[in-house]
Amino acid sequence: MPSSSNRRVGVSRRRRGVVVVGGGIVGLATAYRLLEADPDRPVTVLERESRVGTHQSSRNSGVLHAGLYYPPGSRKARWAVAGKRALEAFCDQHGVPVVRSGKVVVAVDPSELEGLRRLAERARTNGVEVVELDADQVAEHEPHVSAIAGLWSPGTAVTDFGRVCEALAAVVQARGGRVLTGVVMHHLDDRGEVVRIATSEDDLEADAVVVCAGAQADRIARASGVDVPERIVPFRGSWLRLRPDRAHLVRGNIYPVPVGGGLPFLGVHLTRRVDGEVWIGPNAVLAGARDAARPWQVDPRDLAATLGFAGTWRLGGRHLDVAAGEVWRDAVLRATLRRVQAYVPRIGIDDVRRGPFGVRAQLVSADGALVDDFEVRGTGRIVHLLNAPSPAATASLSIGAALADEVATRTG
Repeated sequence: MPSSSNRRVGVSRRRRGVVVVGGGIVGLATAYRLLEADPDRPVTVLERESRVGTHQSSRNSGVLHAGLYYPPGSRKARWAVAGKRALEAFCDQHGVPVVRSGKVVVAVDPSELEGLRRLAERARTNGVEVVELDADQVAEHEPHVSAIAGLWSPGTAVTDFGRVCEALAAVVQARGGRVLTGVVMHHLDDRGEVVRIATSEDDLEADAVVVCAGAQADRIARASGVDVPERIVPFRGSWLRLRPDRAHLVRGNIYPVPVGGGLPFLGVHLTRRVDGEVWIGPNAVLAGARDAARPWQVDPRDLAATLGFAGTWRLGGRHLDVAAGEVWRDAVLRATLRRVQAYVPRIGIDDVRRGPFGVRAQLVSADGALVDDFEVRGTGRIVHLLNAPSPAATASLSIGAALADEVATRTG
């Protein structure tokens, strides 16, 4: 991947341009949209890791969501539907693989039929094509699924979001932007007409700054003067890998009916990725570190922030049974497998291996509610993307366009 690392940046005094903090998929998509709107504008992306897209952007199953689940009119609904179209076109143009494998949402018990019906209604309200299936029709799409009914989403696809990040970075640089890796942003100082950015390499000046910092978003926002009563609470999601010789049991994407109850997690699902591997998961357990490199890593500062926040305890109290079940299934492989076997009974304990994990940065309010929608706030010439969980990767080009519009508004 083309990148410029550890370089000092000369910024024009007449037009300082925009600095984007964070080289994940949304930060890179924002830089791409800024240059698309104004090719002459200097744009610089700061990424603290040695490569772009190493956290949430590449630690996921790669599903391009069609937009079934999200409340009509919400940013998630609008930006996922439009963003998926834009991202598919970008991938096709720049040689990033996309497999349009579709998704079956399956009901295995009569109690789930009403939830399936509501999901179909929501999808159609969002302008997403879905087809209701009986048991035989489910088997036509996924022969090894046991279900009484289902919902077929032909628009669901999979890609490699890590490769999308690399392609976005390459295009940004080809258009004159800069992607600086290994550069840590220390402080932002909005001085009215200019924002000063203190980094590990040099001090920069910009006409505006967009912060897409994922798990650190709330801290950076508060440090730059934004009132953020909520907190980022990190959740670790781990996957299982299906043995290659058993991958034929899954053709595309198999999802359960969402449980609802105020939790935006979509449950344990099965995804055939672009490389042909089948991943099962993820779960959702409290993480001990926001940027964990290992599943059980603990960062004392992060853990203290999570446990010292009243919203964490209220969230846990509200969903104690769900939290206990997630921890149990995380520790006991057979417990996870029993859930999977409810709709793919032929998968056995010898067919799976523990796989990768990722950390979801989730904004939680003080009353213990998970902030479900994308959240954008700002002050002066600094724009903060505070909450960008799934389907942020799918919606990245739409989010980037909205953040670019916000920059235009704030800089006139």
